[in-house]
Amino acid sequence: MSGDTQPTQPLPDPAAQWVLSQPETAPRPRRRLWPWLIAAIIVVVLAVVAWFAAEAIARGIVTQVVRDKIITTLQLPADQQIDVDLEGAVIPQLIGGALSGIRIAADDVELDSFAGDVVVEAHDVPVNGEGPISGGRATVTLDEAQLQRLMSAVEDFPVESLGIEAPDITASVELSLFGAAVPVGLSLTPSAAEGQLVLTPAAIQVAGSDITADELRRQFGILSNAVLRDWPVCIAERLPAGLVLTDVAVSGDELQAGFDIADDILIDPALRADGTCA
Repeated sequence: MSGDTQPTQPLPDPAAQWVLSQPETAPRPRRRLWPWLIAAIIVVVLAVVAWFAAEAIARGIVTQVVRDKIITTLQLPADQQIDVDLEGAVIPQLIGGALSGIRIAADDVELDSFAGDVVVEAHDVPVNGEGPISGGRATVTLDEAQLQRLMSAVEDFPVESLGIEAPDITASVELSLFGAAVPVGLSLTPSAAEGQLVLTPAAIQVAGSDITADELRRQFGILSNAVLRDWPVCIAERLPAGLVLTDVAVSGDELQAGFDIADDILIDPALRADGTCA
């Protein structure tokens, strides 16, 4: 019998999964992330460096402008040491048109017969100088020699004997009793009143012993009036009217005077003119 000797292969079932192997897809190459991170970091670092460089330049320019303006306005020596500190980042403040905080310090500033170490602090200072400030405050510190120079303008005040011993100012005078000179020591309390620095007797010593004002009057009569008196000196006439003397105190061996600065001092010429005492 003739016939096909080869076995018949069954057809694949259409419902079955593919049994023929498919070619494997080659994996995509992975992109490395770290080069991008490094590039981003470099960009940030360069931006920060550029910011600080620009900030340093802006701060230096503003500091120099402020210093030059002070020297010109107050007619100070060109080599006067003036320290200018600016609060916060300068560039945003320049863009906003006002300095949020500024501190100016200078030693041995001389204004007429008034000399001392000066510290000025102010807030919201307009960059163009055409607007009010806020919270302006100044402190002037005088040592013994500078206070002697100031008090030399007061008639009959014993300037040569003046000293500073916290919490008071000290001085001494001589009163004549039956032809004999009697040394009288004074402890004077400083205060501020209507633009004046006032020294008021707080304690009295005669021949080294403490006595009261009434005892001094009994011993010296009308001569005691030369001792039992206030010693005022006008500060306001030596400074712009916009600086108001508010408080005075002795700290260690120095006298410190505090001033409020008028908010409109930059825009009101009357506040920049010399003040007066009442």
